[in-house]
Order: sequence, then structure tokens, then C-alpha cells
Amino acid sequence: MLETQIAGYDFGRVPHSPLTLTELHQLEAALEFGEPDRQALHRASDLIADHAEEFVDGWREIIGAHEFLAQWFFGPDHKPDEHYKAAVKKRFVRWVIDVATRPFDQAWLDYQQEIGLRHTPDKKNVTDHTQTPPVVPLRYLFAFVAPVALTVRPQLQKSGVAPQDIDRIEAAWIKAAVLTVTLWSAPYTKEGLW
Repeated sequence: MLETQIAGYDFGRVPHSPLTLTELHQLEAALEFGEPDRQALHRASDLIADHAEEFVDGWREIIGAHEFLAQWFFGPDHKPDEHYKAAVKKRFVRWVIDVATRPFDQAWLDYQQEIGLRHTPDKKNVTDHTQTPPVVPLRYLFAFVAPVALTVRPQLQKSGVAPQDIDRIEAAWIKAAVLTVTLWSAPYTKEGLW
């Protein structure tokens, strides 16, 4: 999936995050996310990228099975906004690929801030010019870490990855998922509380 084909995928073209690289590195240290994790994600990047859409489809099934989750994709008529769902899906797939392939540098940090903002009243609906509810409650971002984090292992097993490598890659993926959602939470907090 080429970046230029994804409407609203503005990686490298978003405002600078108010979070610093020092804060990012401190979060990585708190998660014990280090060079071995980066290497594990890099080793699995092709496999993760090749199955990114499959992962996202599975997560969307979970969302669609629960109206309390699906409602954040509903328009004013209380029905799913299919245009919005399709646009978000493409960017969600790209997020999976980015986590596995991009360095966690300033551009990546900036884009995590943008993703967080797009879940809040500051920017939700702006990118896609929609009228869905103006916020995805933060509790659902945190709760959804589990389905996202537990996705990679079954695919690694099906692909014949060695058991010791599966453990290392899964651990790296879980840490990366927790890191990104932690970064997405920043726009939800009052200054000085994050």
C-alpha cells in the first residue's frame, strides 16, 4: 500500500509533537523497549506488513461486534459511515506497517501525536470531513491494546517462525503497541498531567 494512496496519511507532514524525544526514550526505557526489540520488529517487518490488513480486519470484527465500540464510526443517522470506516481502515493498516518498519524518531513521534488528536474533539472528523461522534473515549484505546497486542503470535506460528523468535517478536510488538497508545493518550490529558 503506497503512502500517497492513503487519504489523510500525513506522515512527515504534521505539526511537531509537544512531546520530546527525551520523553519518548524515557517511555521506551520504562517499557524496556530497546535495540533487541527494534531488531525483532525489523526481522518480522515483512511478515507483519504482509498481514497488516488481515490484522486490522480482525480488530474491526471485534469493534463491529460491539455497538459501544462501533458507534464511534456512526454518522448522525446512527448508521455506520462506510466512507469514514474505509478511510480509517487504510490508515490503521498503515499504522501496523509503520510500527514494524519505521524508526521511532521525531517524525514517528509527531505522527503518533496526530493519531491521538484524531481520536479527540480537536481533530476527529476533520481529516475525513465526517460527522461521527467527536471523540473515541480514551478507555477504549487502552482496552483495545490487548486485541492488538495478541494478534502477531498466531500469524508468526502459521508462518513457521522459530519458537524463540516468536517470543522475542511478540514481546517487541506488545511493547510497541503499548508505547503508541500511551503516546496517543497525551492529547486527552490536561497540561502537566501526562
